[in-house]
Amino acid sequence: MKRYLGIDLHRTQFTVCTRLESGRTYLRQWPMRDLKVFAAQLRKEDELAVESTGNTRLFHDAVIEHVARVAVVNPSQFKVISQSVKKTDKNDAELLALYLAKGLLPEVRMKERKQREMSHLAQTRDLLVKQRSALKAKINNLLSAEGINLKREALSSNKALERVLAVPLSPLMRAETRVLVGQIRGLSQSIAELEELIEEEGPKLAGHANLMSIKGIGPVSAAVLLSVIGDVDDFPDAGKLAAYLGLVPRVQNSNETEHSGRITKQGNKLARTCLVQCALVAKRYSSFLQNFYQRIQRRRGGGKANIALARKFLGVIYHTLKNNWVFEDFPNFVLAS
Repeated sequence: MKRYLGIDLHRTQFTVCTRLESGRTYLRQWPMRDLKVFAAQLRKEDELAVESTGNTRLFHDAVIEHVARVAVVNPSQFKVISQSVKKTDKNDAELLALYLAKGLLPEVRMKERKQREMSHLAQTRDLLVKQRSALKAKINNLLSAEGINLKREALSSNKALERVLAVPLSPLMRAETRVLVGQIRGLSQSIAELEELIEEEGPKLAGHANLMSIKGIGPVSAAVLLSVIGDVDDFPDAGKLAAYLGLVPRVQNSNETEHSGRITKQGNKLARTCLVQCALVAKRYSSFLQNFYQRIQRRRGGGKANIALARKFLGVIYHTLKNNWVFEDFPNFVLAS
């Protein structure tokens, strides 16, 4: 008899609701230390549903070989749980089992370990870059209040930071500036270390050489994009990949009226930002992308042209990965022999 198991997962324990095809349910709570014991009593025809949390990968890897399917659920999209007025482990497990049996769960793709680790590295680097930018803005604001307006590149190097430290300030402001500069230097060192790791490990990702042959994509950007895209064969066409990254417009359809709005932004924000930046660089080399960008810009403005360009560039990336292309001359779309 087929069973549908809803799992409410926590760090130290998990609650299991087993739902039979007849609709009958059974509840049991397990400590995480007994995860292997739980996995061993599963059946090959079982299907499991578990929300995506910090230790979902650990749970997934422990049970995947014992069952027919593991559905990892996006909690922000599964409103039945996230907006439930009855938020208990028992209720959450029962709802997961019920909607699993009906095939109505919003699932998350589980990537390979290398892709997941690279994604974590990229996200940590992005976090540190934003922190560094905030500290630089703080220094700019401090000095601006004293009538000292720095150029944009004034905080971009150690020599530039030394010049900032030499600016005559009050003792308190000098102390604050010194602390901020120290933090910026520490962050820059950590960012450089992460970038070195990304550049070293990135080539181990499938498709890295393909993306690196596209003018406009560097080693860090290639690793970021691949860590988010994962297996390109998961997407039947470029439009599905665009939707995954949140680069398709919201559509509202009522009666005979259809309206397309802004992009959904439901995908990975870091990947979208990276994609836009790469596309803007790539158009410097490719007349095809440049002409496309200028045509959209004239009609709809720079902001919408940037998004449209990123969407067009993503199509190039999709087909490059899907067909295993390596470019010898990207601007002219000449493939390596």
